[in-house]
Amino acid sequence: MGPLRGISAIVAPCLEANVKVFERVARPAVMGAMSGYNGTIFAYGQTGSGKTFTITGGPERYVDRGIIPRSISAIFSEISKRADQQFTVHISYLEIYNNEGYDLLDAEREIKAMEDLQQVHLGEADDGTVSYRNLSMYRANNEEEALNLLFLGDTNRTISETPMNMASSRSHCIFTIHVEGRKVGEDLVRRSKLNLVDLAGYQRVPKKGVDRTTHREAKYINLSLHYLKQVIIARQEKAMGMNRPHIPYRNSMMTMALKDSLGGNCRTTMVATVNSAQDQLDESISTCRFAQRVAMVRNTVLLNEELDPSLMIRRLKQEVRELKEEIRLLKGEEEERGPLTPDEITRLQGTRC
Repeated sequence: MGPLRGISAIVAPCLEANVKVFERVARPAVMGAMSGYNGTIFAYGQTGSGKTFTITGGPERYVDRGIIPRSISAIFSEISKRADQQFTVHISYLEIYNNEGYDLLDAEREIKAMEDLQQVHLGEADDGTVSYRNLSMYRANNEEEALNLLFLGDTNRTISETPMNMASSRSHCIFTIHVEGRKVGEDLVRRSKLNLVDLAGYQRVPKKGVDRTTHREAKYINLSLHYLKQVIIARQEKAMGMNRPHIPYRNSMMTMALKDSLGGNCRTTMVATVNSAQDQLDESISTCRFAQRVAMVRNTVLLNEELDPSLMIRRLKQEVRELKEEIRLLKGEEEERGPLTPDEITRLQGTRC
């Protein structure tokens, strides 16, 4: 995995979100995350073209598992093979609905209306990385716990019926797997994140026969996807050497949340889903043209590796204690002892009896 990587784009029919698609699309990103490289996979296409089926999978058959459950399985399978390393895995699940952020793992989702829920807010550090406020992160110790978190988040996701889809996703969702790994006994730690993104589909909503809520949702979805296109065009022009000092990430919460993925330290793959119906040909061509633009973007991918300060301090303190003990022995000094501990007093009393 070199220092410069492009954002690759793959066109996938919705019925092939199976092991072949996973091996080609997600396996490299999963293995990269295990080695300390950030990765992102996002599905793009019109509503009803199979994005959610590709990313999450079908609910009825095990073979219909999507990229997220297969990635979870691959990560924990790989952890079991690396006995010389220690790993911790954390999960977060962000929903962006009408350009506002919500935590899909929030325990209050079931008892509160959406307008009463605590919103997730984005921040930007001095180095340009994006941070989140009010977004929970749960540790997953095994594959089952991680899949339970995925199921909980999918249950809380906002869906409704539209003219194109009986159960259409009305929000953008970012399922993030945070991986931290280190070799046993070493202070060097590698941290990475794998973003698996199901974007809501762009759509043409008829003026009649659709309620106000659906119109409002479609407006925000289409607007955010329009801003995504603007970001990709700006990144493409910059990659071609054109003078584009400003990239409009801040135009929407979705593009801001994916800032690192679209133009930072991340290996990113776009999955373009298309509808094979003849009357949807224009939309399918538009999706493929967008994928072509995405493939021209270049990201800089770096290894996320650093010394763990807490482990380093602990090791240095142990070395200081050992050196002091060696000096004491060389000087022939008696061992300095403080007051007896409660355990020592108990043992002495038992001996005396």
